[in-house]
Amino acid sequence: MIFLIVGIISFIAGGGISYVVIKKALEAKSKSIIRDAENEAEVIKKDKMLQAKEKFLQLKAEHEKQIAERNSKVVVAENRIKQREQSLNQKGEEYNKKIREVDTLKENLNSQRELVNKKNEEIEKFHKLQVEKLEKLSGMSGEDAKNMLIESMKAEAKTQSMSLINEMIEEAKLTANKEAKRIVIQTIQRVASEHAVENSITVFNIENDEIKGRIIGREGRNIRALEAATGVEIIVDDTPEAIVLSAFDPVRREIARLALHQLVSDGRIHPARIEEVVEKTKKQIEEEIIEVGKRTTIDLGIHGLHPELIRMIGKMKYRSSYGQNLLQHSREVANLCAIMASELGLNAKLAKRAGLLHDIGKVPDEEPELPHAVYGAKLAEKCKENPEIVNAIGSHHDEMEMNTLIAPIVQVCDAISGARPGARREVVESYMRRLKTLEDLALSYPGVQKTFAIQAGRELRVIVGADKVSDAETETLSNEIATKIQSEMTYPGQIKITVIRETRAVNYAK
Repeated sequence: MIFLIVGIISFIAGGGISYVVIKKALEAKSKSIIRDAENEAEVIKKDKMLQAKEKFLQLKAEHEKQIAERNSKVVVAENRIKQREQSLNQKGEEYNKKIREVDTLKENLNSQRELVNKKNEEIEKFHKLQVEKLEKLSGMSGEDAKNMLIESMKAEAKTQSMSLINEMIEEAKLTANKEAKRIVIQTIQRVASEHAVENSITVFNIENDEIKGRIIGREGRNIRALEAATGVEIIVDDTPEAIVLSAFDPVRREIARLALHQLVSDGRIHPARIEEVVEKTKKQIEEEIIEVGKRTTIDLGIHGLHPELIRMIGKMKYRSSYGQNLLQHSREVANLCAIMASELGLNAKLAKRAGLLHDIGKVPDEEPELPHAVYGAKLAEKCKENPEIVNAIGSHHDEMEMNTLIAPIVQVCDAISGARPGARREVVESYMRRLKTLEDLALSYPGVQKTFAIQAGRELRVIVGADKVSDAETETLSNEIATKIQSEMTYPGQIKITVIRETRAVNYAK
């Protein structure tokens, strides 16, 4: 528009059209523009008015819808309230009705109670009259009659109870005897052990008889050194390819057998070598004892034993009880105890442990003054074993009072294992005790280092220290020991006492 006006003005300035004409044209143009603007504004106004109306109607409709929804909710809530009021009214009426019924029942009960009280009073009066009549007829008061009735009932009840108790005791005895026999028989049947009676000799086999001369040595020095070191009598006779080792102690026989085997295999047999081999063999036997104890506990499934108890279990292998091997006996008693405890519903593991340890008092490191059962209980207590096991060990020969159920089981199983035919031999046990007593008697003298009972107890060899006993004193010592044996011991035949005093001079060439 501005450009048009500028053009028109420039055109006028150029002298074309007159000013008036241009003015009219401009006024007409401006009026048309204003008219068009007004028309356009009117159209826009109408559009806006229509949009506003539509928006208003829409909002009005939404508002009315919300009001309708609220009204419906209000109506629903009012209906619910009315229903609740109706149910409450009904419940209130029912409650009032029940209250009225309860009041009626109370009135009825009160009236019935009064009737019952009246009847009770009448019954008491009648009872008193009857009691008075009975007292007049019997000449006895009611209290006396009551006491007499109570006494008669007591006597009758006592008689019946005594007969019932006797019947129960007899039945229990029969049942207990049958059950005990069944358990013992079943236990014996489930354990079958082989029994081998321990002997006092071991036969050592050799390849040829030439070895016998090497074992004897020049003037018998080798065999004497071997007997002195082991305490075993070595019998070399005309038996082909065999040497007999005789001793009541299985440990000594085993040491002698192993040492002799090593000496024969090595070929070097002389006194110094013999002592060296015997010392090594003793250490080897000690290690084997511990290994046997460990293997025994593993086989029986017993764990957590004190190392000292394990060593003593291993020593049982080389100990016999009335000719029966002590380790085999203890293993058998352990298995018997476990079976019997399981039959009775007791702790089978605890019973097996007690059965294995019941004779550990028979393998002490030093000779105790106590019986083996009591000594074994003290050892077990020292090694912190269960008090039930300690009591079972100490009481299996009735030297302690039994405080647990496992104790009689151990005692019974010990008797089962030892009383089986062929299991034990009394003669061997008494013989071993006699030889042990013989050695201990000689060992009690001062200066005595070692004592060995050989030749089935017919000879006692006493080894004394050269620095403590002189040559002249050996004769006196031999006589004293012989006199003491004669006065204190009982034995068949005669016993030879040999006192050995040896002087050694040892030097080393460096």
